[in-house]
Amino acid sequence: MHHLFLFRRLGAVAILLAFAAGALGNDRPNILLITADDLGLQLSCYGDTVANTPNIDRLADQSVRFQTAYVSQASCSPSRSSMFTGLYPHGNGQYGLLNANLGFRVHEPLVDALLPNVLKGHGYRTGIIGKLHVGPEKAFAFDMRHGEGFGGRDVRLQIDFAREFLTQSGDEPWFLMFNLFDPHVARQRLPDGRRGPQFFPDSVKGLPTKVLGPDDVAAWPWQRIDTPEQRQKIAGYYNCVHRIDAAIGMLESVLQQTGNWDNTLIVFLGDHGPPFTRGKTSCYESGLRVPFLVRWPGVSQPHASDRLVSSVDIYPTIMDAAGIELPSPMHGRSLRGVLKTQNEPSDWRSTLVGEFHFHGATPFFPRRAITDGRYKLIHNLRASETTASESVDGDRAYAEAQTLPEDHPAREAMQRLKHPPEWELYDLETDPVEFQIRAGDAELANIQSRLQLALQQWQEQTEDPFVDAEFRKSIEERYKPSP
Repeated sequence: MHHLFLFRRLGAVAILLAFAAGALGNDRPNILLITADDLGLQLSCYGDTVANTPNIDRLADQSVRFQTAYVSQASCSPSRSSMFTGLYPHGNGQYGLLNANLGFRVHEPLVDALLPNVLKGHGYRTGIIGKLHVGPEKAFAFDMRHGEGFGGRDVRLQIDFAREFLTQSGDEPWFLMFNLFDPHVARQRLPDGRRGPQFFPDSVKGLPTKVLGPDDVAAWPWQRIDTPEQRQKIAGYYNCVHRIDAAIGMLESVLQQTGNWDNTLIVFLGDHGPPFTRGKTSCYESGLRVPFLVRWPGVSQPHASDRLVSSVDIYPTIMDAAGIELPSPMHGRSLRGVLKTQNEPSDWRSTLVGEFHFHGATPFFPRRAITDGRYKLIHNLRASETTASESVDGDRAYAEAQTLPEDHPAREAMQRLKHPPEWELYDLETDPVEFQIRAGDAELANIQSRLQLALQQWQEQTEDPFVDAEFRKSIEERYKPSP
C-alpha cells in the first residue's frame, strides 16, 4: 500500500539523520504524552458534575481544550497504535488487542517509524511508564521502561519513576509517555485461582482521599440502566478518575521542581471511553470521544476549541515540535495551526472519523463513524452477516436492559448495539446519547448523503482496505481463534 512505501522512506530517513542529531541543538521542547486508560469525558473541565478533578482542570486552564476529539478506535491497542504511527488502525495493522494472542501488531515496514524510534534517532532520550500494549513491544526504542505489565495503580510509584527519568535526562531533550492504568477495571482472583468478577478499586494506598458510593452518582445517560449494582460500578469508576487527578497534580509538581515545566509540550487524553456497554469498543460518542488537552509553551494559547481533532494528530504534532520533517502527509496532521485563538487554518478538517475492527478474538465487526460536529453517521460493514458484542469488561447493562419494556429507549439502544442496521444516523445536538436513530428520515436525507460521501472520500484518502468484502473475509480468516 502507498503509505507503507512512504513509511519505509521515513524509517530510512530516521536512521540517516540519527548521525546528525547532535547538531540539532537542545532548544527543542521536551515532550510528555499522558494517557489515562478508559477515560471518557468524566472530568469537571468537560462539564461532568460528579467528577472533581482540580488538577486536570488546572492543566486544562493552561491548555487548548478540544471539545470534540476522537480516538482512532475505542479499544486500547488499536487506539495507542495511532499515537505511535499517525495512522488509523486500518493503515497500521494493529486491528485488535495485543493480548488477544491472534497476531495483531503494527505492520513490519512501520517499525522504524514508530514515534519513540524516530525521536531517539533525532537525539531525544525516550521513556515509558505504564502501559505500551502495541506490538511488537520489543521493537520500541525506549531508553527507560517501567511497565509492570499494563501498569499499576500506585500513582506515587509512577511519579517516582517519572522523577527518576527527568533527573537522569540532563541536558538532553526527552520524550516520556506516562500511562495511568485507571480508570480501567480490575479482575478479582478467587481463592481457587479462577478469575472473578471485574470491578474498580475504590482506593489504592489512600487515594482518592474521599470515596464515592452508589448514592453519589447517577446512571450513565447513554445507558439509562439505573440499578444499585450499576451505580456502585459507576461510583468506582469516578473514584479511579479522582486517583488519576491526584497523579496529574503530582506530575505537574515534578515538572516544576525539575525545571521542565516551561519547555515541555504536554498532550493529555484518554485512550478511549469508559468500559461500559455502548462506551468502550463501540463507535458511539461514549466510546470514541475523549478529553484532549494540549499545552505547548510558546505556541498554544489557552482556550476551548471546537476544532475536530483525533489521536492520529498526536504523531505529526510531536514531529513538528521536535523539528522533524515528515516526507509525506499522514492520516493525521500537526495541531500547531489550531492551538492559537487567531489565524487558525481555514482548511482544517470539517469531519472527524473513528473506526472499529476487533477488540479481543471475537467478534470481528468492522464499523466506521463520521461526524461534522452535529450529525453523526455510523456504517456497520457486517450488519447483515453477524452480530456485534453486547458487553465489555463484564458490564451487565445489556442484560439489565432486557428486563425493560420492549419499547423502552434504553432497551432499543442496547438491541441496536448488538443488531445494528447498516447505517445509523444521529443528531448530536438534540440527541447527544444517540438513542434516536434518524437514518432514512426524509428530512435528513441530504445530510446522510453528504456524510456518506465524506466517509467514502476519507476511505479513499486513507486507503481503507476494509471497504473490500474480500479483504474483510481474508482478515476474518487470518485472525480466527484456534478451535
